[in-house]
Amino acid sequence: MGILSSILGNAGVVDKEKLTAEYAQLLVEGEDIEIGFKLVRDTFIFTNKRLILIDKQGLTGRKTEYFSVTYRSITRFSVETAGTFDLDAELKIWISGEAQPSIQKRFNKSVNVYDVQKLLAQYVLQ
Repeated sequence: MGILSSILGNAGVVDKEKLTAEYAQLLVEGEDIEIGFKLVRDTFIFTNKRLILIDKQGLTGRKTEYFSVTYRSITRFSVETAGTFDLDAELKIWISGEAQPSIQKRFNKSVNVYDVQKLLAQYVLQ
């Protein structure tokens, strides 16, 4: 992930082994990380059971919020691909009971947004 992409707020893919080593304590038995993305200090991870959003807070980033969303609570989602002059693709996720998207993330061009959409559809549509 390039520095310009980070400054613009675009997420890039993070190695699964690296994520597993860092966040294994969050996973339940039988839960595996499918793919994860890093956005400056924040991370979001798709597992085979849920979506985990990790929000580093404060100046030092020592305070951290872990927000879990079960796939069954996702009512809809949209993916907008990057265009010719766009630097990013966008993912929006609506959680049940919410009129506006609860989660919005932008991806840099190194991320295949179709793979993200396919993974999300695989678990939401079950």
